[in-house]
Amino acid sequence: MDNLSDTLKKLKITAVDKTEDSLEGCLDCLLQALTQNNMETSEKMQGSGVLQLFASLLTPQSSCTAKVANIIAEVAKNEFMRVPCVDAGLISPLVQLLNSKDQEVLLQTGRALGNICYDSHSLQAQLINMGVIPTLVKLLGIHCHNAALTEMCLVAFGNLAELESSKEQFASTNIAEELVKLFKKQIEHDKREMIFEVLAPLAENDAIKLQLVEAGLVECLLEIVQQKVDSDKEDDVAELKTASDLMVLLLLGDESMQKLFEGGKGNVFQRVLSWIPSNNHQLQLAGALAIANFARNDGNCIHMVDNGIVEKLMDLLDRHVEDGNVTVQHAALSALRNLAIPVVNKAKMLSAGVTEAVLKFLKSEMPPVQFKLLGTLRMLIDAQAEAAEQLGKNVKLVERLVEWCEAKDHAGVMGESNRLLSALIRHSKSKDVIKTIVQSGGIKHLVTMATSEHVIMQNEALVALALIAALELGTAEKDLESAKLVQILHRLLADERSAPEIKYNAMVLICALMGSESLHKEVQDLAFLDVISKLRSHENKSVAQQASLTEQRLTVES
Repeated sequence: MDNLSDTLKKLKITAVDKTEDSLEGCLDCLLQALTQNNMETSEKMQGSGVLQLFASLLTPQSSCTAKVANIIAEVAKNEFMRVPCVDAGLISPLVQLLNSKDQEVLLQTGRALGNICYDSHSLQAQLINMGVIPTLVKLLGIHCHNAALTEMCLVAFGNLAELESSKEQFASTNIAEELVKLFKKQIEHDKREMIFEVLAPLAENDAIKLQLVEAGLVECLLEIVQQKVDSDKEDDVAELKTASDLMVLLLLGDESMQKLFEGGKGNVFQRVLSWIPSNNHQLQLAGALAIANFARNDGNCIHMVDNGIVEKLMDLLDRHVEDGNVTVQHAALSALRNLAIPVVNKAKMLSAGVTEAVLKFLKSEMPPVQFKLLGTLRMLIDAQAEAAEQLGKNVKLVERLVEWCEAKDHAGVMGESNRLLSALIRHSKSKDVIKTIVQSGGIKHLVTMATSEHVIMQNEALVALALIAALELGTAEKDLESAKLVQILHRLLADERSAPEIKYNAMVLICALMGSESLHKEVQDLAFLDVISKLRSHENKSVAQQASLTEQRLTVES
C-alpha cells in the first residue's frame, strides 16, 4: 500500500499541472487499488486531501474525466466517504457533466451522483433543485440503446421518484412516453421489473397517471396479464401482480379513470370486467378494486349496475364465503358499497339480493371486511324504509352490531356499527326495530355516539334517540336512564363548542323525553331552563326558535 501513498502524492502534483499522461497513470493506479481494497484506499484518499482536487479535474474537455468520475463512484460506495465528497464540492461539477455527449462520462457521472446521494433525501432534493430530472429524462430518450446508461437513468428515477418534490418536475417532462417506449421493447423480466419500480411511485401523481394512460401503458399491462395469467412460475406470478396492481393505481386518478371507462364501452373496462370471474385470486382482487375505482361517480355507478356488475360481484363473493380470500372479500364489498351510493341504484341492488349476499360475511373476524360490510349495508338502506325495517328486525345482525360497537381496537368498525344502528332506526322509523335494538343492548351505544367527536355521528345519534323517545319511550326508558342520557344532553347544550344542529336536536330530544316520569324528573333536577333560556338569543334562528319552544314546554311541564 506504500505505492498508494506515492500515487496520491504524485496525483496532487499532476492534478495541478494537468499533464494528462501522468494524470491518467495515477488514476489507473487508484482504480486498481480501489478494486483490491476499496475501504482502505478510500480512507487513505480522504486523509491525503486528494478529494479536494477532483472538482477541478471534472471538466468536459479532459480525457480523464470519466476515470475521475469512476473513482468518485467507487469511493462513494462507502458511507463514510459521502459527506467528504459533498464537502469537496463534487456535486455541482458532476451535475454539469450530465450534459456531456460522451456515454462513458455520462455513465460514470450518473454512478458517482447516485452513490454520493444514496439514501440521503436532502442530497436528492438538492439534485432535483439543480434540475437533474429533465436532463436525465432527455438522456434516457437519446441513449435508449445503451443498456448501462438506461439502467443508470432508471436507478436514478427510482430513487428520485420517492421524493414528493420530484413529481411535479417529472410531470413536466415526457417521462411517461419514454418509459412506456422502453417498456414495450423489454423482454427480460428483470428489466421490466426495473421499469415497474419507477412507474409505481410516479403513478401516485394524478397528472402522471393521465400521461401514462395516454402513452399507452394500460395496453402493455393488459398484455402482460394475458400472457402470465395461466403461468405458475414465480417471476410470472410476481409480474402479473405488479401489472394488475399498477392498473388499479392508474384508476385512482379521476381523469385517468374516466378516460379508461369510456362510458362503460371502453376496451379496458371490458377487459377488467373479465378478471372478476377468473380463477386467479390476484386478478379477482384487481378486478374488484378496479370496479370500486370506476364506481367513484354516479354516472359510472348507474351504468355499471344497469349492465349487470352487481351479479358478477355477488358471484365473486359467493366463491369466497367459506375460508375465502380476505383481500378479495374486502375489495368486492368496497365495490358494492360505492355502487350503492346513487339513489337509483339502491332499490335495484336490494332486489338483486345484495343484502343477503353481504350478510353471509357477518361471521367474519376480519376488521377490514367487517368495516366494508357495515358501510355497504348503511349505503343500501339510506332512505329505504322497507329494507331498513327488514334488517333492523334481524336479531343476529343487531346483536353483531352491538358487539362491534365495543370493538375498541378498531375505531372504524366501531364507528360504522354505531352509524348503522342509528341508520336502521332513522330510515325504518319502526317500533319493531327499536324493540330489537333495545333487547340487544344497543341503546347505550347510541347515547355514547351522541358524544362522538364527529358532528355527523352526534347528529345521527340524536335523531335516532329522538325517534326512540317518540315511538318506544316506555321500552327504552331504563336503558336511557342508565346510559345517563339527560346528563349528556345537559353537557351538549351547555358546551359553547357544540354545533348548532347538535343543540337543536338535543332540545328536540329533551321535549320527547318529557313523556317519561323518571327522565322528566332528571331534567327538572338539572336546571335545564337556565341553559335553554340562554339559547333563545342564539345567532342560529332554528336554535333560537327551538329554545323558545323547549323553554315553554319545560315551564308548562314543571
